[in-house]
Amino acid sequence: MPIRVQLDRVLFERRMSLTELADRVGVTIANLSILKTGKARAVRFTTLAALCRELDCQPGDLLTYEAGPSEAPDEAGDS
Repeated sequence: MPIRVQLDRVLFERRMSLTELADRVGVTIANLSILKTGKARAVRFTTLAALCRELDCQPGDLLTYEAGPSEAPDEAGDS
């Protein structure tokens, strides 16, 4: 998947633990861990908004797009 989650970097920059963020956002540590490790298949806009609010950042600070050479056109939505 060409979408990368940069939650680790933002948490480090904010000197915040995953546990503290989970408490502030109201999301389980397990779900944040899935997001942090890049195993999440989707994220709700309400969750993304809460993360941005608590981390004082923009969605682009948390999510990046990195196209790879092996990316097939149908994976990119070009079909």
